[in-house]
Amino acid sequence: MKEFAEFELTKEFRDHFQQALDERDAAFIVASLEEVNPADISALLHEFNDEESKYVLDLLSLQIRSKIINDLEPESRKTFLSIYTVEELTAIVNQLDSDDAADILNELPIKTSEEIIAGLDSDLRSQVIDLLRYDENVAGGLMAKELIRARTDWTVVECIDEIRKQAENVTKFYTVYVVDENNKLLGRLALQKLILTDSKTLVKDIYDDDVTSVETYMEDLEVAEVMKKYDMESVPVVNVQGQLVGRITIDDVVDVISEQAEEERQLMSGITEDVEEDDSLWKNVRARLPWLLIGIFGGMLSARFMGFFEQELAKITAIAFFVPLIQATGGNVGIQSSGLVVQSLVNPGFMDEGLWKRLGKVFSVALLNGILLSLIVLGSTYLFFNNNKLSIIVSFALFCVVLFSSFVGTITPIIINRLGFNPALASGPFITTTSDLLGLSIYFLTVQVLI
Repeated sequence: MKEFAEFELTKEFRDHFQQALDERDAAFIVASLEEVNPADISALLHEFNDEESKYVLDLLSLQIRSKIINDLEPESRKTFLSIYTVEELTAIVNQLDSDDAADILNELPIKTSEEIIAGLDSDLRSQVIDLLRYDENVAGGLMAKELIRARTDWTVVECIDEIRKQAENVTKFYTVYVVDENNKLLGRLALQKLILTDSKTLVKDIYDDDVTSVETYMEDLEVAEVMKKYDMESVPVVNVQGQLVGRITIDDVVDVISEQAEEERQLMSGITEDVEEDDSLWKNVRARLPWLLIGIFGGMLSARFMGFFEQELAKITAIAFFVPLIQATGGNVGIQSSGLVVQSLVNPGFMDEGLWKRLGKVFSVALLNGILLSLIVLGSTYLFFNNNKLSIIVSFALFCVVLFSSFVGTITPIIINRLGFNPALASGPFITTTSDLLGLSIYFLTVQVLI
């Protein structure tokens, strides 16, 4: 495996590299990138426009060029590839594994994609055509067709010889999959056992029939959960007949997990679309505006709600001083609770303990936090305002807000998840707005009762 030099993108290097690009100094560009990891080159190319980036890539080997393009983010890659000819794209795609090739072809216009497919090597062409049948978010869309398979009636020496032939088209493999004459998956064979076993031993005598596989139609997040649960570097993919049709490697699953984490982070931040900072102005506005409008609507409701208690505010004006405290505490408690539940819902066994047991634990935590916070507020309020009634009202209201906000923050993502939506919707602005309204309601009702 080639060793790459450590790379750091400094301002000095970027300026020097830009000068070399302007002067078309090919010798400097090639020399400066010769020992750099393709992933670092991908990051470097984000600093330059498409034409400059293409000039750099054209100076590199086709294999490195394909690796760099494959590492680009889909959105930026789609734009970048539009300046390539069909012949150039065909040469690039021919260097990729079948799953990566299918991903790129899915991003291109149909006419361009079909022209590229026609020019691919015959083996890769048939594999890519098969993969394009599947949706991107299922195991069939994630898998690569390249893998190592063996028959039960082979000897170890025959198996090793066949592996050498098959491995020419497989960039990396972790295990050998054992199939019967109908290509039905029977088990797996560890490379270590294969190497250490006598050459005349049959595969059927040494393979492990305890093999975990996934079906082509399984959702990508379910595949990720299977690989995480069983600590797998790759997992075989079978069709409904149990035939081995491909494999999914850990790098594909990492991409799925990263995309899901990014989607949930944006949802929890109140961003409704997959958007980047460098996307168009309207796309950024459209992604952020809905939850901001909901927040404004919630704020207007809060203001209107406070208007119902003008008389109470007139009697004790200091009541208004504690509205921010009530709202902030309720929002924080709600976000904490919903965040923990959203994180736990990733685990399919989250609800195995039973809903009431979960709610009981949540209530116990909220009860203890409520007692501690209300005692602190009780003492602080009395210290600063020297008013027994005000201290009792604020501390008791805060105690109730902590309990109710914790309950709402816990139950909301569970309900949203049961309805089939992403539970991350229940975090961030949604819980904050809900908790603000809930906190004000509890606070002023407490004021009305105790004043």
